[in-house]
Amino acid sequence: MLGGKLTAASTLKVVAAVVGVLTLSIGGAWTAGLIGAPAVAGVENRFGDVNETATTIESEVIITNPNPVSLRLAGLAIDYAVEMNGIRMATGGREGVKIEQQGNSTIPLTTMMANEKLPAWWASHVRNGENTSLVIDASIRSEMLDRSFEPQITRSINTSIIAAFNSDEDHPIEANQPALLDPVLWLNSTSGSWGEVDNETTEIDMAFDLYNPNPAPIVISNLGYEIRMNNVVMGAGSTDKSTAIAPGELETVYATTLLENENLDEWWVTHLQNNQTTHLEVEFYAQVDFSAIGGGTTRIPLDTYEQTIETDMFGTKGANESGSETDSGTPTETSTETENGGGQTESPTAKPTPTPTETPTASPTPTGTETDDGLL
Repeated sequence: MLGGKLTAASTLKVVAAVVGVLTLSIGGAWTAGLIGAPAVAGVENRFGDVNETATTIESEVIITNPNPVSLRLAGLAIDYAVEMNGIRMATGGREGVKIEQQGNSTIPLTTMMANEKLPAWWASHVRNGENTSLVIDASIRSEMLDRSFEPQITRSINTSIIAAFNSDEDHPIEANQPALLDPVLWLNSTSGSWGEVDNETTEIDMAFDLYNPNPAPIVISNLGYEIRMNNVVMGAGSTDKSTAIAPGELETVYATTLLENENLDEWWVTHLQNNQTTHLEVEFYAQVDFSAIGGGTTRIPLDTYEQTIETDMFGTKGANESGSETDSGTPTETSTETENGGGQTESPTAKPTPTPTETPTASPTPTGTETDDGLL
């Protein structure tokens, strides 16, 4: 009967037909170019809360809508991922995104980075010459329109931590014993280079050029070290290799130090809480036998290396501090040592042997300056 009521089944059919027409209309308008494609105009990231287990990344994805109407299409969503040297550090997303009419919409996202991935990233950073490629993938996708838009944002993170271990300045070594004439040794130069690295440990191969000004040989029975980053002990130990230095001779003493990568999560917390700044300290000491010149075996400080490492992982550290953009999106690293061109190892150069007529001047621990997003 034409004037009768529609049945429930008929009603559902009508609604489905209307939705289908609307879907076809939107899809057809998209295909015909009547509806413009939304696009990701930019992404801004900052670190949020951090603990030894996880790091919060707060993001704002800016989406441009070229249309004069707002869009809230079925299945419109944002997918988000952060990779460092190809290692997926964080993923996230948001469903049911609404885009305001004709202009930019800022969509906030929160993603979590598992700090257990830090050792793998650190190993890749060291193997890659202290360089990291940070890649941010932010994509808009719509199931209804069967379209996706996937811009990729990349940044370069560069450090030169190993440069802190390179020095060619004379440094007097004193025993401070009444029976001995200081300096008992001269440290003429040092060099460091990365050794083997994996998810557990990072080796630093050290070389010390030591000159013996005494009339008799002395023996270095071992070298010890402690490495601290923001007062977190990253490694400590000693080597048992014995080296004898003849009177008036220069010898190169070698040692391999180890960073314990399992401590990276503890260090990472301090690095972020300290505005992405780390104070690196490395102390070396030597166990030396002075019995040939009237002394005993004693432990003496050999040298201390210090370096300040700053990163700006997402290029927004300046905005975090003052609400304004940084002068440069390029990460920077500040060092108290002179860099040697991006962390490449230089071969130690022997200094002229001091003679009794020369009075070498003690030099302070080498300091210098440097220029990172941006781990290490």
